[in-house]
Amino acid sequence: MTKADIFEKVQEGIGMTRKESAEMVEAVFAIMKNTLESGENLKISGFGNFIVKQKADRRGRNPQTGETLTIEARRILTFKPSGVLRDAINKETSP
Repeated sequence: MTKADIFEKVQEGIGMTRKESAEMVEAVFAIMKNTLESGENLKISGFGNFIVKQKADRRGRNPQTGETLTIEARRILTFKPSGVLRDAINKETSP
């Protein structure tokens, strides 16, 4: 699913114009992006948690040359789905 597909689904579900639905979805994504960029975690009830974690410097090795090097500290983003989402994805459908 692409952003354009999300715009269309919002448009169909709410009855907004395509432009209005695109602006609304873009605004939500911008809020999410800014929140995560600032290092805050993002929790969406019934969907899941986006968690920003800090990774420390660590030693690594270039597999081609065997040279030891330091991998710089960095932040990573992880997603943990909520129980509701996990259950919905794993729900068994009986024929």
